[in-house]
Amino acid sequence: MGSFQKITESESNYRHLEKMPVKEILSHINIEDKKVPAAVKKVLPQIESLINAVVDKMLMGGRLFYIGAGTSGRLGIVDASECPPTFGVPSGLVIGIIAGGKKAITTSVEQIEDDIQQGWKDLQKYKINTKDFVVGIAASGTTPYVISALKSCKEKNILTGSISCNPHSPVSKAADYPIEIIVGPEFITGSTRMKSGTAEKLVLNMISTATMIQLGRIEDNHMVNMQLTNEKLIDRGVHILMQELKSDDYEKIKSMLLYYGSVKKTLTACHS
Repeated sequence: MGSFQKITESESNYRHLEKMPVKEILSHINIEDKKVPAAVKKVLPQIESLINAVVDKMLMGGRLFYIGAGTSGRLGIVDASECPPTFGVPSGLVIGIIAGGKKAITTSVEQIEDDIQQGWKDLQKYKINTKDFVVGIAASGTTPYVISALKSCKEKNILTGSISCNPHSPVSKAADYPIEIIVGPEFITGSTRMKSGTAEKLVLNMISTATMIQLGRIEDNHMVNMQLTNEKLIDRGVHILMQELKSDDYEKIKSMLLYYGSVKKTLTACHS
């Protein structure tokens, strides 16, 4: 495996940031940000393997859990919370857990990430079982809260994955399907909310989107199962239907959509 080193904590390639004009700061951040998709591309096979395992579990009635601390935990919660409105799935199907609970979403509760018992306790609140799949997110790859949770899952035969930004990290060793996106040093030394956080977000997008497509929640390239929770989404749904049904009667289509409650149900009714 080789020796473990925290690239995420290594010295920035840029010095004396306080003396840089804003234009230069932005240019350098942009240069660093461009490195992230290339790093993600290198691990697409690992991401694919994880997604296939997640889909298998969810087709058997399992759930997808994200667990993390700090920025990593918040990113998991964002991705999980966007699955019901985008894909029309129940809110308990993809679950984000953050060290420190709801308070930690908006307030830093960093010391909690060192608790080696709490991660598993937080998962147990959801009656986690062998049908489920747990993804531990930790940019450093060393967060005790996440690592111990994955180890407990393994002891209970619950499949796990991990997302981190250091090679050969402890969290990878604890996971069945590890993903390591090596984005290099941050613009501000150790500020992993930047490139590392972006990398985690891109991978989470891939996991939830590809999984939901595999579960039949998307048709063609449309969000036919999205929740009609506001005018923007209703309007989007109407335009999808107008295209699919080859109709230009906006008000008629809108009334049908509101009656049936989703694009998918409206299409089913029209084609039956």
